[in-house]
Amino acid sequence: MENNDFSDIDVEKLIEERREELIDLASKLISFPNVSPPGRNSREVQNFIENYLKNLGAEIIRWETFKGDPNIVAVMSGTDPQKHRSLILNTHVDVAEVGDDSQWSFDPFKPFVKDGRLFGRGASDMKAAQASFLLIMKLLKEKNISLGGDLIFHSVTGEEAGEGITMEAIQRGPKADFAIVGDISDFKLQYGQGGVITGWITVQSPSTYHDGVRSKMIHAGGGLFAASAVEKMVKIIQGLQELERHWAVVKSYPGFPPGSNTINPAVIEGGRHAAFVADKCSLWITVHFYPNENYEVVSKEIEEHILNVAKADPWLKENPPLFRWGGKSMLEDRGEIFPSLELNRNHEGLKLLESIHGEIVGSPPVVDMSPTVTDAGWLAEAGIPTVIYGPGELGQAHSVDESISVVNLLDYTKIIFKFILEWCSAEKI
Repeated sequence: MENNDFSDIDVEKLIEERREELIDLASKLISFPNVSPPGRNSREVQNFIENYLKNLGAEIIRWETFKGDPNIVAVMSGTDPQKHRSLILNTHVDVAEVGDDSQWSFDPFKPFVKDGRLFGRGASDMKAAQASFLLIMKLLKEKNISLGGDLIFHSVTGEEAGEGITMEAIQRGPKADFAIVGDISDFKLQYGQGGVITGWITVQSPSTYHDGVRSKMIHAGGGLFAASAVEKMVKIIQGLQELERHWAVVKSYPGFPPGSNTINPAVIEGGRHAAFVADKCSLWITVHFYPNENYEVVSKEIEEHILNVAKADPWLKENPPLFRWGGKSMLEDRGEIFPSLELNRNHEGLKLLESIHGEIVGSPPVVDMSPTVTDAGWLAEAGIPTVIYGPGELGQAHSVDESISVVNLLDYTKIIFKFILEWCSAEKI
């Protein structure tokens, strides 16, 4: 028999009673070593998650964008989704690489609890949050709780490599009235994030020259209109630095330190041999921008500025730099995009979460901006109001001996459970 009356459900007591089950589920997820890079190794963990969800009767959508990394959207349909609010719970299943495991004091994929913390790679980022969502979905089924609106769960790969699979999850599965990205937020409610886009700027000479003719390029009377692509890239870098300083002066956003919008010249590749004048040079840049900015507009702004810099140089004017922005994956083509996120501070979903957090924890949550990037931007770009809210800690993400507070995980699960009951039972306005 379906239960539409939640007044008799003591969420806090129920989650405390299932404490060990929650820890065991998080530990099971952590035990799968699906690190990225190298990626393409998430089939076993996604099989486990799919089977877990199938046992709950959820509708499953599964696909692979990159072989070996399946993705899952699971839908628990509401009784009247046209009338009631829907919710997306977004997670990524891939975890950061371990690095030199000799620096770890334990096996990263043999999780354990000590001193009130669950240890293991992915504990904070973000398999504990995944376990929280999965257990809640199990409890909804077990207690025969019928939600009015749809509950949609994403388990995507490729977040660590900037592969934007959440965008595909939105395209393949249902949209929703609100979304919670359970990624690391230090148990804060984060209603905005800056964005990131990487790009390649390439200077290419139409001809290749032996370095023996360099003197004819650079000295009076040499008569050879040519240049070193490496040396011309110096002007490009200087131009980027000028634009970066200009941005720091004229752009700002509440909650972000001045100058947070940066252009990082991260990697430079050029030349072919010491016996040649460099005929090609490529610069890999990482651009950070504010929540109210769009990656397409920002990249165009950089292009326009650098092309104006090139026009002031006789050789670059005739051989302007080429640009390639973003990409499918840092693993496949060394490019990524993380769109920005901007949510109205007074959005009813955010206010409800804030209220329930305060009720469960006993003090109001910090509500601020994320200092990092997540897949939340893809949800925002699709027009879905989104908040970043997870139990994981930024200082633990990607770290040696990664861990998460068990108390925070339990409280987080209580909060999300209560939020689902209220949000998905409320009628759309």
